[in-house]
Amino acid sequence: MLTWLAPLIVFGLVVFVHELGHFLAAKAMGVYAPRFSIGFGPALWRKRWGETEYVLALLPLGGYVRMASREDQATAFLEGGSEERDVPEVGANATAPMVTGAEGARDWDPNAMKPFGPKPIPEHRWFESKPLVSRLFILIAGVTMNAVLAIVLEIGAVAAYGRPYVPAVVDSVVPGYPAAHAGLVRGDSVVAIDGTPVTEWQQLLTRIRGSAGERVTLDVVRAGERRTLTVAPQETERESQITGRKERVGQIGVLPAPTVARDHLPFSSAVVYGWNKTWESASSIVQIVRGLFSGAVSTSQLGGPISIGVVSVQAAQGGVESLLLLIAFLSINVAVLNLLPVPILDGGQILLNILETAKGSAFSARTREYILRAGLLAIALLFALVMFNDIKGLIQRLG
Repeated sequence: MLTWLAPLIVFGLVVFVHELGHFLAAKAMGVYAPRFSIGFGPALWRKRWGETEYVLALLPLGGYVRMASREDQATAFLEGGSEERDVPEVGANATAPMVTGAEGARDWDPNAMKPFGPKPIPEHRWFESKPLVSRLFILIAGVTMNAVLAIVLEIGAVAAYGRPYVPAVVDSVVPGYPAAHAGLVRGDSVVAIDGTPVTEWQQLLTRIRGSAGERVTLDVVRAGERRTLTVAPQETERESQITGRKERVGQIGVLPAPTVARDHLPFSSAVVYGWNKTWESASSIVQIVRGLFSGAVSTSQLGGPISIGVVSVQAAQGGVESLLLLIAFLSINVAVLNLLPVPILDGGQILLNILETAKGSAFSARTREYILRAGLLAIALLFALVMFNDIKGLIQRLG
């Protein structure tokens, strides 16, 4: 049960929040939005309230908010057909539920606008009729909601469970390395580096890595007695976990104790921590994207739906905190990646709208369709790549 439920929760919540952002912004700006869909393909459930049809579809790999647009023909291939049709079709991306007998569509409303009735959509309710600022607000609302979700979950996790950290306690010392020569032994608790107090292993790690070839003074507590030791980190080449690039860092040859401590923060501090943690994750994602374009990061490191599903199950097995943090990380991933200038993503649509405003007129329907199809091809190729990586990894795990 968990194998199916955890990925659906993770995928569903991240996608729902993103599309909800677009939907609420469109409503606020007065744009007609006849469909709010979570997923693609055949409808599992659909219901119309007011002027919007809400859909849960079979493939939970995304979603969309259908908005009234004069460019409907150019985007129809992405979102299931033109709103200009007078006869409803069948399917999650169609304009209405199945036709039933001679009376026509089951949800046909003679007082409703297309596609649910005969009334034309007023021009002032088209997406393009709105000023640039309003259009950008609608387009940016999805990634904004994802960022908000990530921040809220990060804050909630640290407020409920405390800030996790690894204490600066030595578990093992590698023979022949600087730490062994300096006299560090298992069980030593590092309390200060060059006179600056430390409590966390990450603080020790950061200071050591940035001190290659320099002499560093460590204050340690051993069996209740404070001692001062001097160590000279040796320069070592390592591969960055974020960018994949080679970098030279200091190393002394110690490993931390396998324990995690919790620092329970007041709510105001939890808010600051959650905010900072979210933007640290966003910065890491930006560095990875840069590395992919520069060739410093291998595309073999990219994962797709299968990888996310596996990680989701593992996170759910680890408890509520792990699941919340995974959703937060994926949500900020979606926010950052949607800002890439790829035509069918939010970033690409933002760029198109700005270019059209600067140009003084809209691109032709044919030009816009070509641009969108190029974006769809790019996303399809990326999807094929991550699925290949996923299947390859799955085979390796099963082997």
